[in-house]
Amino acid sequence: RDWNTGVFSLISANIQSIKEILNLSGADLQRLTKLSSMDVQCLLKTVSGSLRKSCGLTALQLYQDKDHCTSQHQKLSLGCSVLNSLLRGGIPVTGITELAGESSAGKTQISLQLCLSVQYPYEYGGLESGAVYICTEDVFPNKRLQQLIDHQHILRADVPLDVLQKIKFGNNIFIEHAADLDTFYNCIAKRITLLLSRGMVRLVVIDSIAALFRCEFGAKDSVMKARYLQTFGAKLHSLSSRFRTPILCINQVTDAVDETDVAQSSFGSLDNNVSPALGLTWSNQLLMRVMASRITQSELSPGGVLQHTASVLRILRVVFAPHLPQSFCSYIINLEGVKGVKLKTLL
Repeated sequence: RDWNTGVFSLISANIQSIKEILNLSGADLQRLTKLSSMDVQCLLKTVSGSLRKSCGLTALQLYQDKDHCTSQHQKLSLGCSVLNSLLRGGIPVTGITELAGESSAGKTQISLQLCLSVQYPYEYGGLESGAVYICTEDVFPNKRLQQLIDHQHILRADVPLDVLQKIKFGNNIFIEHAADLDTFYNCIAKRITLLLSRGMVRLVVIDSIAALFRCEFGAKDSVMKARYLQTFGAKLHSLSSRFRTPILCINQVTDAVDETDVAQSSFGSLDNNVSPALGLTWSNQLLMRVMASRITQSELSPGGVLQHTASVLRILRVVFAPHLPQSFCSYIINLEGVKGVKLKTLL
């Protein structure tokens, strides 16, 4: 049908905006505009197509034009070659990455190291910007952060000293406190969005996501809890995609209650029978899940792992990610920070 005729039909029906068109059913549009069913379908297709910001891409197009979506390939370095090797460069720039584990596994240490790593130039695995650290239960570990800053020249020996001296690490980490769900949502919807829009930060750390839900919901509130998780997940995804910013959520773990939980949480013989908190609804919001665990030398089987000079070894394990296989590596934490170690013999 002639386009001018279609426009005239819309004007005659007093339909003046795209919003009005999309709010009407096909039958209502046909009744109001006197257009045929085929013309109405063509109208709806044209209007919806004009609102799409980008067209769909085939897998072949993505393969042939690898730079089209660089954020899918860019990573934020963990500041350690061994850990980067495990994650093929670091954590993805877009999407939600979860770091789960028991107390004292080193989750906060890894998060602090990322807050420093993000400030490095791109050529050294950083994003040349700051970080936001949202505390939901404990106070921010200022003293430990300062220790890490003072020893960056040792941990990051790959970076020239003159480059290190130009980075004002402490000035580029913004700390927020959110002890309840409403405060948290206002934080990410307003203050965090403002920092991201001004280019002041390129990393958001939430420590921890489970603490926000621990006291808010009981066993009978599972439906409402799931809705909140989906709302927060959608908002975090939106921020990450819009500003090409990695979102790191620290999560706690709970005892696995059945065989399914054990199967989902375990990989190899180095892990306890625990699973990340918040269940399947939250898991579906994640791009990548990694788990940290702590293991002492006395827990290692005789001859299983070559004895390391550190008294405590920790394990970082990839549970799922679209670009990584299930795998793990060992690491230690010392004064300089988090360092991966290569063990000569595995369990």
